[in-house]
Amino acid sequence: MKWETFAQLTFWQHLIECDMEKSEKIEDLYKRKTGTVPENIGNEIGHFNLFNLEPFVGEKARPVPYRRRDFYKIMLVIGNSKVHYADKVIEVKKQALTFSNPLIPYKWEDTKNIKSGVYCIFDDDFFHDHGDLHQYSVFQPGGSHVFELEDEQVAVIREKYSRMFEEIESDYIHKYDVLRNIVFELIHYAMKMQPTSKIENQEINAASRITMLFQELLERQFPIDETHQSVKLRTPSEFAEHMNVHVNHLNRALKETTGKTTSEFISERILKESKILLKQSHWNISEIGYSLGFSEATHFSNFFKKHTEVSPTQFRNV
Repeated sequence: MKWETFAQLTFWQHLIECDMEKSEKIEDLYKRKTGTVPENIGNEIGHFNLFNLEPFVGEKARPVPYRRRDFYKIMLVIGNSKVHYADKVIEVKKQALTFSNPLIPYKWEDTKNIKSGVYCIFDDDFFHDHGDLHQYSVFQPGGSHVFELEDEQVAVIREKYSRMFEEIESDYIHKYDVLRNIVFELIHYAMKMQPTSKIENQEINAASRITMLFQELLERQFPIDETHQSVKLRTPSEFAEHMNVHVNHLNRALKETTGKTTSEFISERILKESKILLKQSHWNISEIGYSLGFSEATHFSNFFKKHTEVSPTQFRNV
């Protein structure tokens, strides 16, 4: 193994361990939903399970906080609701198939309007040696994660979940292979809804790998909350050092694959998080600025006004 590859793997292992401290772990989901944690979590074959939404919707609905989870989720949701990704809000008008992954924080709004649904959850280990989930756009930071459905599409997806429920209750020795195949069916069913031009089938070159690594590293610093109060990486040089590449190499890779500079990427993401904190947190302007890596409140205010033409206070009071 090349040193660069080894260094990146070691770095990501450390980063994931740190990130899980502020994420909702799969054990937390079970405690919240059922009050108990299955004994097979953390075993060598990974974890997979299925849930119906019915006990947790309507009048019994609970708020879903804006945060990251350490597991994957594919959900069929029936009913009008909204899902928040950073500063982007997607409305589910009637029914949708949604994809969540450990890289992207989100929260659901208006869950009381959800009538029913079903979802499966699984971890990275469940697909170990069975494919790379990150190659599919539904699990990538820039991909589509919510797919509005027609009634006939809902019927197709319900049939797939029915097969999963039947399979997971069976005694078949290879049932988890069957379940993986059905998960892949859901992934490809959703991706086929996208225009062909939006599905990238090109071989991932060095610039693309660096871009994906940078985007993951950037996203793993968010969301900001009481248990994760300050971003650690703010400059292109800091990101390049942690990625074990030269800063000029990082800039060239991002420019080649996205048309944006490293500084532009960082500024846009800091701005997104600042808007969320101004609208959703009780922190004052100085606290928000500090959490985003600004040493002085005036520096944060100048940054925010430069990009929005209004002050943080004005934005918060609108």
